[in-house]
Amino acid sequence: MPNGSPSHIVKSYEEDLKRLREMIARMGGLAERQVADAADALIRRDNKLAAEVVARDKLLDDMEREVEQFCVRLLALRQPMAQDLRLIIACMKISQDLERIGDYARNGAKRAIVVSQQPLLGSLNGFERMAELVQENLKGAIDALVEEDHAQADAVWANDEPIDGIYNGIFREMLTFMMEDPRNITAATHLLFIAKNMERIGDHATNIAERVHFAVLGTPLTEERPKADVSTSAVVQPPA
Repeated sequence: MPNGSPSHIVKSYEEDLKRLREMIARMGGLAERQVADAADALIRRDNKLAAEVVARDKLLDDMEREVEQFCVRLLALRQPMAQDLRLIIACMKISQDLERIGDYARNGAKRAIVVSQQPLLGSLNGFERMAELVQENLKGAIDALVEEDHAQADAVWANDEPIDGIYNGIFREMLTFMMEDPRNITAATHLLFIAKNMERIGDHATNIAERVHFAVLGTPLTEERPKADVSTSAVVQPPA
């Protein structure tokens, strides 16, 4: 424990926790931007923007390491208990979720470059809407952490099903395109992976919401998360 008066130590500790929340907020903001730009690159067939998304991914990797090191220092020097301990552990895990979100955005951007070199395949409205919902959930989860708002975290946790619904529609549409014309297979396959990346980003946003709920209340969400991904059992009928 560092030297100083008790009031000084408490103030310093509170500043450390505030800094930790700010670090997660900055990392969350960058993750949101990565998701938004990856989707824009796909929809506008903007390879320059896609390349920027790929290049920026290292920033998220660096930020995750910074958060982890800061959390380890807090655990070692401050010996936190109760809610403070839960917050620090949650932030460490959330930084890992955000790093994975960055990986999915980077992968989507890489595939967007390939898709841009293929003939346009159907409408990309579903991808645009899916990206919007994912960003809303991600922002809501990060805001819930910063504000210690378990109700907002619970709302994000319960709002993953619409994302799965859009993913299922894209999944069926892309399979149909591939069955109609083998020349569609390359573009449709990459679009399927992009949609799956978006769906996984949505899952990580709900992971963050679960961690916030536990950090604030000290009790886990025991209900089964609402899910509507049926791609593993979907049956697509060949065109007549």
